[in-house]
Amino acid sequence: MSETPGERPVPELIDDRPAGMLRAVAGDEVIGHIQYLVLETPEAALAPVHTIVDPGHEGQGVGSALAAEFYAMADREGVAVAPLCPYVARWAERHPDQAAPASGELLAAARAKVAEDPALW
Repeated sequence: MSETPGERPVPELIDDRPAGMLRAVAGDEVIGHIQYLVLETPEAALAPVHTIVDPGHEGQGVGSALAAEFYAMADREGVAVAPLCPYVARWAERHPDQAAPASGELLAAARAKVAEDPALW
């Protein structure tokens, strides 16, 4: 984690696309992650399904950093976000300047994809 004087430490955020994970890493410890899936239809999109923060790091902005990076990552790739994860959906509502809303069709497609194999999620 890096730290600026007067600010809380910021974890390194690492996208592991093959595993469908955006991880927050402090040193050699994963302190949080967003598990997500990639959609191709009805449009290219990333769909966060779960956000988990290690209990010892809750309240330190890890979840918010993950959500912000998730939307930034999608923006860099030019794809939409279909937030199925309640935490990410609430974060998006609070940050409309950083998180464009997903269409109903895109959210339905993401839910259908999760329903194909709910044991994965």
